[in-house]
Amino acid sequence: MLVSQVIRSEWTKVRSVASTVWTLSVAAVVTIALGMLISYLARRDFSSMSVDRQIAFDPTFVSFAGMTLGQLAMIVFGVLVVSSEYSTGMIRASLAAVPQRGAFLFGKVAVATVLAFVVGIVTSFLAFFLGQALLGPFRASISDPGVLRAVFGGGLYMTLIAMFSMGIAAILRGPLLSLGILMPFFFLISNILGSVSATQKVGRYLPDQAGSRILRVVRPLDDHAPYGPWGGLGIMALWVIAALAGGFMLLRTRDA
Repeated sequence: MLVSQVIRSEWTKVRSVASTVWTLSVAAVVTIALGMLISYLARRDFSSMSVDRQIAFDPTFVSFAGMTLGQLAMIVFGVLVVSSEYSTGMIRASLAAVPQRGAFLFGKVAVATVLAFVVGIVTSFLAFFLGQALLGPFRASISDPGVLRAVFGGGLYMTLIAMFSMGIAAILRGPLLSLGILMPFFFLISNILGSVSATQKVGRYLPDQAGSRILRVVRPLDDHAPYGPWGGLGIMALWVIAALAGGFMLLRTRDA
C-alpha cells in the first residue's frame, strides 16, 4: 500500500515539473533528427566509401547516430528527477512524509524509469524507420536478423542511461555536481578511453561503451570486445545496479 502511494505521489511530482517534458522531448527530437541527418549523408556518400567501410556498413546503427547527443538529455532527466528536491529543500518534507527511504527512492526511480522506457522505445523505433527511409537502397528491414533486437535495445539503452544518472544523482545529491561529472564522462572521457589503444580494454567496459553494443547489427572490423550485444547491455545493467545501490545506501545512512 505504501509503495503504491509513493508511486502516485512521485508521478504527480514528475508530471508537474516542466523540465520533465522538456528533457524527454529534447532526447527524442535530437536522437531522431540527428539520426535522419546522418542517414541522409550516409546514403549520399556511400559510393565514395572504401570497400572495408562498405562491408562494415551498418544501416541500423547509422539511424541511431543521434543517441550520442540524445542520451545527454536523458542524463539531465535522470539527474533532475532525483536531485531537484535536494536543490529546493523539498527533500526534508518528502522524507518526513515517507520515512521508509527505500520505498521513497524506489517510487521515484520506478516512475522515472517507466517514462524513460516509453520515450526511449518510441524514439528508437521512430529513429530507425525514418533513418531507413532516408537510406533508400542501403536500408535495413525490421525483419532482418538482429535488427529488431537492436531497435528494441535502443529503448533499453536510453532507459538504462537515465537510471544510471538517477543512481549517481542519489549519491551526489546536487544537480550541478551530478551533471558536472556525468556530462564530461559520457561525452568526452568515455569516448577518449574507448578510442585510445592503451585504454581500449578498460573503455569497453564503461556503461555507454558496453551498452551501445546492443545498437549494432554489423560488428565493426576493429571491434575485439569479448562480449556480444546482450552481454554489453548486461555490463551496463551492472553499472546501473551499482549506482542505484550506492544511492540507496547513502540515502539511508545520511541526513537529508
